[in-house]
Amino acid sequence: MTADEFRRHGRTVVDWIADYMQRVEELPVLSRSQPGEVQAALPSAPPDEGEPFDRILADLDEVVVPGLTHWQSPNFFGYFPANTSGPSILGELVSAGLGVQGMLWSTSPACTELETRVLDWVVDLLGLPERFRSDGPGGGVIQDSASSATLCALLAARHRTGGGDARQMTVYASEQAHSSVEKAARIAGFAYDAVRFVQTDAAFAMDPRALNDTVAADVRDGFTPCMVTATVGTTGSNAIDPVGEIARVCRDHETWLHVDAAMSGTAGVCPEFRWLHNGVEAADSYCFNPHKWMFTNFDCDCFYVADREPLVAALSILPEYLRNNATVSGEVVDYRDWQVPLGRRFRALKLWFVIRHYGVEGLRRHVRRHVELAQQFAQWVQDDPDWELAVDPPLNLVCLRHRAGDAVTEAVLQRANATGRMFVTHTRLDGRYVIRVSIGQTHTEQRHVEQAWCLLRDSAAAVLAEP
Repeated sequence: MTADEFRRHGRTVVDWIADYMQRVEELPVLSRSQPGEVQAALPSAPPDEGEPFDRILADLDEVVVPGLTHWQSPNFFGYFPANTSGPSILGELVSAGLGVQGMLWSTSPACTELETRVLDWVVDLLGLPERFRSDGPGGGVIQDSASSATLCALLAARHRTGGGDARQMTVYASEQAHSSVEKAARIAGFAYDAVRFVQTDAAFAMDPRALNDTVAADVRDGFTPCMVTATVGTTGSNAIDPVGEIARVCRDHETWLHVDAAMSGTAGVCPEFRWLHNGVEAADSYCFNPHKWMFTNFDCDCFYVADREPLVAALSILPEYLRNNATVSGEVVDYRDWQVPLGRRFRALKLWFVIRHYGVEGLRRHVRRHVELAQQFAQWVQDDPDWELAVDPPLNLVCLRHRAGDAVTEAVLQRANATGRMFVTHTRLDGRYVIRVSIGQTHTEQRHVEQAWCLLRDSAAAVLAEP
């Protein structure tokens, strides 16, 4: 593809994306494809000769788009968001165009130093502790996801614990914690039953007393506590674990504290929501995902450590073919030592674009609006005699159920999703089936939230009217 062809096709692709962003609201949110349908529309073998670019773009509309669940739809209320935005898309395009492999400082100094500076910006942006800045013993790095951040935190914790037999070490998280904690323990060589799921309180947050009792019992039984993961915004209900109290338990037992704020950490851009970070100053590591609620497309997780030495010591391997003067001097950061893979993309560009485009106040306006819409939705639920909240929403996730019972609640979800006009997902809290309405998509406005509430109520009426 020549430079002129790239310009021509590039303009066409940007126009296609812009058109998609404008019309995505009109598309069925949940894909209606059946298993195997997309594969059946694709050739069984690659083309022998190159195809016209127009034909490739046509297949986007004819084959790919019908097989998508539209995460960028303003009517997407499922899971947690995986947001993108114009500046993020353009930043990703520039990253792809530059084609940088930033494994070492020397392989592209700008890739490393821009990332370091942006991660320091984010410390200030969220009001995080100064110990996570790069100008001290700690610092930040962009991982692909919170799952990778949890794994890296666990590897650093295991190293600091002494690097002994991981099968005799234990890991702790609440009953509501993300599955990545258990997966990280398996990958890191811990016993399959090494993760202790600590009971939660009435708000589904970790009970620090139960944690202390569990850790103490393990110590008596000869186990070595390795890491506790506190969650700031659980997937099920957005519960906020009491990080400060958990930190005291970790201090008493000399155990690494990792804070997973994958979804809710973004709320820290607003000073009035920084209470959710109370106690984080005592954490050994922390992560959150700009690719969830900070309008930066997947994948982008900001991972911080208060002391980089255990992390680098756990992950650093320096073969001869990677040796270079800058690395040997010790004056630079090589982010390959802060992650599992060797290679790494220039992810910081898109986050840099987003922060510079929106500015601090622009990000705050969006976050505040999403929380406001969620609180309004929760009030509608409270005012309706047929519905109830499963838990008070601390931020932008509303968990509700129909008073007629689990079967009706589940049927309502299925019926509402089948319309294509919205998409929600479920969980179980206290054994009860609960609909989760996650309000945080980049382009969601009040009219979309109102439509979602009306559709849930209409679906309930239709379900109850069935014989």
